[in-house]
Amino acid sequence: MSMSFWIINLLIVLLSFVIAGVSGIFLVPFLHKIKFGQPIKTVDGPKWHAKKQGTPTMGGFMFIISTIIAAIAGYWICRWKNGIDTTDNESFKAFYRMLSCIVYAVSFGLIGFIDDFAKVVRKKNDGLTAWQKIAMQLVFSVCFLYALRKFGDSSTRIDLGFWKSPSLGIFYYVLMMAVIIYLTNAVNLTDGIDGLCGSVTFIAMLVFTVCCSILKQYEMICFAMALAGGCLGFLLWNLNPAKCFMGDTGSMFLGASVTAVGLVLHKHLLLILVALVYIIEALSVVIQVGYFKITKKLREDHQGQRIFKMTPIHHHFEMSGFSEYKIVITFSLCGIIFGVLGIITLLVF
Repeated sequence: MSMSFWIINLLIVLLSFVIAGVSGIFLVPFLHKIKFGQPIKTVDGPKWHAKKQGTPTMGGFMFIISTIIAAIAGYWICRWKNGIDTTDNESFKAFYRMLSCIVYAVSFGLIGFIDDFAKVVRKKNDGLTAWQKIAMQLVFSVCFLYALRKFGDSSTRIDLGFWKSPSLGIFYYVLMMAVIIYLTNAVNLTDGIDGLCGSVTFIAMLVFTVCCSILKQYEMICFAMALAGGCLGFLLWNLNPAKCFMGDTGSMFLGASVTAVGLVLHKHLLLILVALVYIIEALSVVIQVGYFKITKKLREDHQGQRIFKMTPIHHHFEMSGFSEYKIVITFSLCGIIFGVLGIITLLVF
């Protein structure tokens, strides 16, 4: 693409960053005013997290709004500057794919908002039940996968770079729904300390931007860059000590965004590598719970054992003496390493 394309996309990042950052000036005091503070349950985190009780939540609206505005505006400016025929129905498929990602991410953000709202009203760290969330996620996932098929991606093969599966038919979509549920909730689990989820997702979107360029999925660059800028703007309010949390409103939006870009690119090994930090976070919980239940049954005293000091694994590092800043930097560096590996596999295979 031309130099003007990349200039426009840098402006997309800047626009989204400014909208997200400036919106916090109005949103954070408003959330304070209506007492939309985050309830803290210390069994889910270190005891010293209790001091964060009452910090405004639902700050994810900052990057949700900025991503929608910057991605759509940037896309149409790119079309105009590059002379793309806006009357060509076929060319609109690219826009529809990006729009599907936005609508899908917003729908998951809505699930998160309902969950956050329930927590705030009840003044407890319990919102929707797990099954209520999963049921809604499945419905929106089916709609998104249908949209991808309708707007150009009819392949039902798993692409791991070094190996491509035969066509799986309907089983592909069943498997992708499981991937969606796991990854979106893994991103949600990553939002456990100040700045972590926003930083890791910022890195993921930068990596996806490079990959979208390699694969010539230029419309998705607008979306990835807009979300990267939104995350950066939100971090002005979320780095330790956080003045605002993204809440499930934000983390569910980010989770859906990460899976959406990965599925649009249809490079499943790439998605795994880019999302590996999230995957490890969720896997640590699975391992901890499984090991505890097994040892509880096998031991004579029926006392379950733990592998980690606390999960998700970022809490293990926190309990081991890592500062929140150190954890954010370490996990972000891991995200960069995994992302670079993803780019390499894309180039090699």
